Amino acid sequence: MSSATDCVATLVDHFQKRRPIRAGSLIITVYGDAIAPRGGMVWLGSLSKLVDPIGINERLVRTSVYRLTRETWLQGEKVGRRSYYSLSGPGRRRFEQAFKRVYHGTQPPWSGQWTLVLLTQLEATHRQKVREELEWLGFGHFAPGVLAHPTLDRSEAIAALQEQGAAEEAIVMQTKAMEPLASKPLRLQVRESWNLDALADNYQRFLTQFRPLWKALNEENHLGEEDCFIARTLLIHEYRKVQLRDPQLPDELLPTAWEGRNAHQLCRNIYRTIYQRAERWLDRHLETAEGPLPAPGPNFYQRFGGLE
Repeated sequence: MSSATDCVATLVDHFQKRRPIRAGSLIITVYGDAIAPRGGMVWLGSLSKLVDPIGINERLVRTSVYRLTRETWLQGEKVGRRSYYSLSGPGRRRFEQAFKRVYHGTQPPWSGQWTLVLLTQLEATHRQKVREELEWLGFGHFAPGVLAHPTLDRSEAIAALQEQGAAEEAIVMQTKAMEPLASKPLRLQVRESWNLDALADNYQRFLTQFRPLWKALNEENHLGEEDCFIARTLLIHEYRKVQLRDPQLPDELLPTAWEGRNAHQLCRNIYRTIYQRAERWLDRHLETAEGPLPAPGPNFYQRFGGLE
């Protein structure tokens, strides 16, 4: 049987063998999971030391942070000879949108309503761009030029269209709830529109990757603080990649045996088990211009329905 330490080493090895190494994506995970709850700013040197054991050296950190700054995710500040980086305004908004999906709790019961967006009046190039943005928000493709979402309301759809300069040309409708809420034809339509089979495969890979760690933690929970930070970072990194493709459909529209539920439970269980030791590691190894990073804000403890 593998120990928890062995499992973490396997996860790191798996990350390092991927080509190309997505250093920028992992740094986004670290900011979203560990740094944002503590004010969002950190010394570049302490960030480098933090991710070095995962296989991202100082040169790669600098290159990735420079790129994230150019893409307006981060903003830099010089204090003496040291560089400090924090989330920019647009970066913080993107983090909040992306990461609230990762840590969500249970969803309320579905009302049975749908928000429909018709893009048939948009010019082809603009229509494609708007469609991609709506799909990122979780809309599914019901028919040519017609996108649908079961939980995002009309005002949120209009706000997204306004950002894309398409509010005057798109048609937005909200349906009335009908019985039954999730008929067999509707479930089949949902399966096709959101490609749930491919999403289920991604969740299954996540489960296969992290179940050995959960089993090991249950049998001997002696994982050190640094390994807890590494495990937590890779856990959220891999889960986030699947979550961002997940439209967060209501339970009523999902298959009975849905891998996404199992993946969420596994991620929550591991996170709750190791997060405190990871936080102690962060307390000692992350610096701002004023000294150690402040403690996490209260929102941090609401993750996964509440951290104990």
